[in-house]
Order: sequence, then C-alpha cells, then structure tokens
Amino acid sequence: MNHMVHCRSSTAEDGAALFTFHDLGPDDPRWDRAFPVLAELRPHLSLDTFRKVARDAENEGLKFTACYGGDAVVGVAGWRVMTTTYADRKLHIDDLVVTSNRRSRGAGSSLLEHLRDRATALKCTAIDLDSRVHRHDAYRFYLRERYIISAHHFLLEVPR
Repeated sequence: MNHMVHCRSSTAEDGAALFTFHDLGPDDPRWDRAFPVLAELRPHLSLDTFRKVARDAENEGLKFTACYGGDAVVGVAGWRVMTTTYADRKLHIDDLVVTSNRRSRGAGSSLLEHLRDRATALKCTAIDLDSRVHRHDAYRFYLRERYIISAHHFLLEVPR
C-alpha cells in the first residue's frame, strides 16, 4: 500500500535545513531506523508488534511522522485527527519522542511546529496529548511550548 510522504523542512536563519519531516506508513522500510527512537518512549514494543499495532490503528487514522536531522532520525510523532464534543476537530498526539542524545537541540519544538502546521491545514481547532505523570522533563517542555494542563486523564485497565 502506498502512503503519502509529507516532507517539510525546518530551516535556520541562514537557510540551512535543520530538520525534515516524513510520514511513515506501518510497512515503510525507514522504520528500521525510526523505530529505535520510538522505542525510547515505548520500550515494551518490538518492531513486529509495533507494525501490527500501527496497521490496526491506521484504520482509526493513526499516522506517524519522523523528524530527521540530516540522515539521522531524531524524533517520531504518532498522531491522528479526531472529532470530539469538547474540541470539535482536533489533532491528538499519541506519541512524541526525541532521541535522548538529541534532546534540547530544537527537534521537539520543530516537530510540534510541524504538527501545528498539519493541524491548521486539516482545519483542527486544537492539538492535545497525554503525558505520563512521571515525565517531569516532558511537562516542562510542553509548558514551554505553550501547552496547558487542561484535564486529568483517567484509565481503567480491562483484563484480557
């Protein structure tokens, strides 16, 4: 199955490309390089398990965008557009991770800016995400990026 490849460059003031963004479908061969970055956030997944989950969730609108710094994958975002009663049409970020050795160098901010551009193009009224309670550095990052803590997320695990 062919997947749209969306590519956009983030540039420095001198015009040099800092980051480029590419959408990756579940079976895209570039996951061999992108998956280790996502696995930093989701260590419980193997590449095979991820591909199955991504294929299943693709029917629910889940998409993945990889952020490249040169030839290296430095970040990955999983996201989808949803319609809800509280936000109308929103872009929900399921996953957002920058590889640990490239944090605090602008990739996360650029990835969020890229997703804001996508949300605008897709006529969304909001962007939201959940962040686990123990991820204090992520909280500081999202607050610095002008995200607000607007709700508590409740979870009930259902036995299989």
